[in-house]
Amino acid sequence: MKRAILIPFASAVLILGAMPVAAQVAGSTTLGVSVAELRDVMEGWSAKRQIIGQDVYNDKQERVGTVEDIIISPNKTVSYGIVGAGGFLGFDRRDVAIPVNQFKLTDGKLVLPGATKEALLAMPPFEYAPRSEGRAPRN
Repeated sequence: MKRAILIPFASAVLILGAMPVAAQVAGSTTLGVSVAELRDVMEGWSAKRQIIGQDVYNDKQERVGTVEDIIISPNKTVSYGIVGAGGFLGFDRRDVAIPVNQFKLTDGKLVLPGATKEALLAMPPFEYAPRSEGRAPRN
């Protein structure tokens, strides 16, 4: 009995799996990206792989901190890099917000011209807003 039910079910799965995907209905939302958009995505930067966790140097090639996060403003632009300065193994580290236009990419390194560990440690610490504050309303 089980075999009699299983064979038609398996046949239906194979037939349906081989059928082309139906066209989208006019006015529906496309999920994901098109092939052309995927090329742009592949050529872009990955914040996780290429920015977050990277060391930050000054123009004297001295390491002054590490990129801990990036902040995206409500208008959907990257506005600040959060740099962790000082500390050892994450203890006593101070996170500070640096406008992204102050960073330079030189020889594959993130450079913050004129920065020193002392100058970063003297800046006001960055703190995340509580979840209920500082967030743009979702549309």
